[in-house]
Amino acid sequence: MRLTTLRLAALGAAVLVPATMLIAQDQLLAQAPADPVPVEEPAEPNPSGEKAEPTAAERAAAPRDPLEIYADLNLFGEIFDRIRAEYVDPPDEQELIRAAIQGMLTSLDPHSGYLPPIEYADMREDTSGRFGGLGVEIIMEEGLIKVVSPIDDTPAARAGILSNDLIVEIDGQQVQGMTQDEAVEKMRGEVGTQVMITVLREGVDEPLEFELTRGIISMRAVRWSMEGGETEGEGDIAVLRLARFSEQAFVGIERAIEDIYEERENVPPKGIILDLRNNPGGLVDQSVYVADAFLNRGAVVLTRGRSENESARYDAAPDPLDARIADVPLVVLINGGSASASEILAGALQDHKRATLVGTRSFGKGSVQSIISLGPDGAMRLTTARYYTPNNRSIQALGITPDIEVRQVVPEEFQGRDEIIGEAGLDGHITVEGQEEASVGSSVYVPSDKSEDTQLQYAIRLIKGEETDPAYPPSAE
Repeated sequence: MRLTTLRLAALGAAVLVPATMLIAQDQLLAQAPADPVPVEEPAEPNPSGEKAEPTAAERAAAPRDPLEIYADLNLFGEIFDRIRAEYVDPPDEQELIRAAIQGMLTSLDPHSGYLPPIEYADMREDTSGRFGGLGVEIIMEEGLIKVVSPIDDTPAARAGILSNDLIVEIDGQQVQGMTQDEAVEKMRGEVGTQVMITVLREGVDEPLEFELTRGIISMRAVRWSMEGGETEGEGDIAVLRLARFSEQAFVGIERAIEDIYEERENVPPKGIILDLRNNPGGLVDQSVYVADAFLNRGAVVLTRGRSENESARYDAAPDPLDARIADVPLVVLINGGSASASEILAGALQDHKRATLVGTRSFGKGSVQSIISLGPDGAMRLTTARYYTPNNRSIQALGITPDIEVRQVVPEEFQGRDEIIGEAGLDGHITVEGQEEASVGSSVYVPSDKSEDTQLQYAIRLIKGEETDPAYPPSAE
């Protein structure tokens, strides 16, 4: 796997040309002999001698006097001091400053913001896909925590915790009355620390107690199954569900494909369905790696920012993984909840005619955020670039349109509440001059029962040849 970054050097060079050079060239042009130029009529005299009031656009474009900027900062200091001295209760000065920083960042766009130290730590854990814990996938059922399955090679699996076990106590504290998030928080912790859990197991009269030592747990980013057979979970079409673009995304795709070939004794599947529905995005580099798993050349994404460092092109390169699945048809499922890195991946596969996109229009988040560490004070999330698909399409506030639109059959109780406009519906979103924006909603509903999943079933029939459409298979130009 290789990731090639080609800096936009020509653009950077043009931007960095000193202003004095440009002025000198203008002067030389003015002195060079040329054909006579018609002399403009003198402007109407201005008896008052007053200058015209600058327009709002001219005021916005003109650089501000540094003294004006520092005067505004003095205003902030004055207000801060008045709050400290006169507010009805003594305020927390640190929280006041952090709230001001948050307000400054969120005024830019919906995705910029301040991350206090705790939120920054949570964000790093979320994007890494790794944390200290026990290794159980759980759901809340009738006020108790039910184990869906222990994760292989984790403390829970090694201790003998089984699917359908009910966790009733954590470190002696009753689970009844806790939320699922609270229970998860109690089971997570520093690697190497102990936790005692009590479970009820069907067929066992007495509660079972387990003393577990927390270990490093990798959250599973990819799940897969074989579909298209007479019963669910059987068939010759591989369905890969990518939940988010954490650091485990590409590794998950790679392992899933290896496992599929191993299970099928190295026989390729009839097709692959990559499910990106309601995938909120994540790490841009992971979207590039996953795209590279299906592409052997060409651009994956272009980024353009204010500075040269934020302008780049990321390319795919040949490798054994994309060679292995090069001839396997690919369908990608997207919907209104497919955002950011999901749209990078879907747009790249669509532009290169590697996949047919099925579903509804994506979210439309076409900007890149940099996480800038502030040391012990947390971090700031700052929008630093826009991204474009290989065909130079910006999807900001517009989204990716699928090749084949397929809508879900939405239950009556969810109708009218299953659609979101996406990025275009967020206050303060970044606009792209001259580009249209989404004005109607796109559904985010996905049924839990695969047999009732209209989009998934259509994709399966498309690969099996039971449905036909000019967009499948895509034809490369």
